[in-house]
Amino acid sequence: MTEYRRVLLDGAAVQVVREGDELLAADGRRVKTDRAQHLPPVVPSKVIAVHLNHRSRVAEFGTTLPPAPTYFLKPVSALNSHRGAVVRPEGCHYLNYEGEIAVVIGRTCRDVSPADAGDHIAGYTLANDFGLHDFRDTDAGSMLRVKGSDTLCPLGPGLVTGWDFHGKYLRTYVNGALVQDGSTDEMTWDMHYLVADIARTITLHPGDVLLSGTPANSRPVQPGDLVEVEAEGLGRLANCIVSGPTAIRTDVGARPTASEEVLSTALGGDWEFRGIRPPRR
Repeated sequence: MTEYRRVLLDGAAVQVVREGDELLAADGRRVKTDRAQHLPPVVPSKVIAVHLNHRSRVAEFGTTLPPAPTYFLKPVSALNSHRGAVVRPEGCHYLNYEGEIAVVIGRTCRDVSPADAGDHIAGYTLANDFGLHDFRDTDAGSMLRVKGSDTLCPLGPGLVTGWDFHGKYLRTYVNGALVQDGSTDEMTWDMHYLVADIARTITLHPGDVLLSGTPANSRPVQPGDLVEVEAEGLGRLANCIVSGPTAIRTDVGARPTASEEVLSTALGGDWEFRGIRPPRR
């Protein structure tokens, strides 16, 4: 396996290869991994995310999966990096982590079978598919602000090639405490299936990203929290939560809400059952 990262060196975005605790650029420059200013490891034209996929998450919501996966888009303006600050806008309260594995496309992909999809994958990285559920009442269909607000798509720390996604743990930590503990084996639809499904009607270009779903136990985090996502062989993606510098404007658009749907989604229940959810921590 090889791990590629993108960092800022002398003010320019540079692709580097990880060698132990150092990052090596093609021109010979080196930087320590703990001192590097990271960028998202790829530059996608689009980020596509699957809704429910992990069986533990399905059970947590007390629901059943549809016969095929459903998806939403995260705009590329939401991209963030390893050690990047994730902003919870002032006036919002329900910013949830969702540790995930991201598929990165390596070759233009259109109309391929699941058996051939792997030939179009460059590698994998970690993602945190943050959700700002305060806007769920107005954006439940599109998920635009819920999942697409600025900073809500950290990727990294690097793109790993030659990684076998079978039988790998996927864990999320908040301030060092384990909060999500899942596995790629609990995914209903694997990485190759997701790529082939999307590529039936949407051309995937090199660098495009597919987020493959999160295990149970997505919960809200607060400014000051450190959220880390880890998977075997992919490293550890770390992000701090910060409070937005300004409040959500009140002279335009819908306001953040705290309805039963918002609360039950943020706290891990099914809003259709009106409050059947774990107690708030």
